Amino acid sequence: MTLFGFLLVLAAAFCHATWNIFVKRLNGGPELIWLFSVVAIVLYAPVALWVLVVDRPEFTPLMLLFLAGSTVLHLSYFVALQSGYRKGDLSVVYPTARATGPLLSTGFAIVFLGEAISLQLGIGAGLAIFGVFMLTGGRSIAGHEVRTSLIFGLLTGAFIGAYTVWDAYAVSVLLIPPIFVDYGSSVARVALLTPLARRRWDKVTALWRDHRLDVIAIGFFSPLAYILVLYALTFTPVTYVAPIREIS
Repeated sequence: MTLFGFLLVLAAAFCHATWNIFVKRLNGGPELIWLFSVVAIVLYAPVALWVLVVDRPEFTPLMLLFLAGSTVLHLSYFVALQSGYRKGDLSVVYPTARATGPLLSTGFAIVFLGEAISLQLGIGAGLAIFGVFMLTGGRSIAGHEVRTSLIFGLLTGAFIGAYTVWDAYAVSVLLIPPIFVDYGSSVARVALLTPLARRRWDKVTALWRDHRLDVIAIGFFSPLAYILVLYALTFTPVTYVAPIREIS
């Protein structure tokens, strides 16, 4: 793995931890996903337009299929994550999800993308994943809140593993520009959640009125965290990127 790739993933980890803190603090629902996705569309529109003009990508039906699949996986991830934060403990949900994600994505990358894993890499990834799991240690799973947190953490991790490998194929094999994988997902999320947002418009306006800066922070850091990872995946195997992301 190159130093540049490592620095990209390290920066992504910082951004990821940052926006998750804001999401937990706001304790919102689908209306929050809709609102910060709208903010992301506005903030990253100049970048998407620049890439569109400069690179002039041509989207094949297969590319559009992968963008649609990415949208479904990411929307499911956001819903599962926020549900876990509302009903459980961030200190259990977050590390459980972040440990399950690389474990699954590494396995998926070996099976579906044909990536190889050395003994050294396997031991290192295993230690990283084990370390993240240990962040939930010292707790009894007898409590309802802890069990709920673990369930949502595992569910969220499953979506992380799935979308990581799915999107890695999209950017490294199909050569979809990373900005469009994330930006397209944001646009589709807004379209899908607009009917629900209209029904909860009082909550949307309250979030924007009382927590505008927090929402803007999520809208900025959430896409940036994943775009950096996607760029790293264009020249770095998933088996390296996935475990290192868990520095978050």
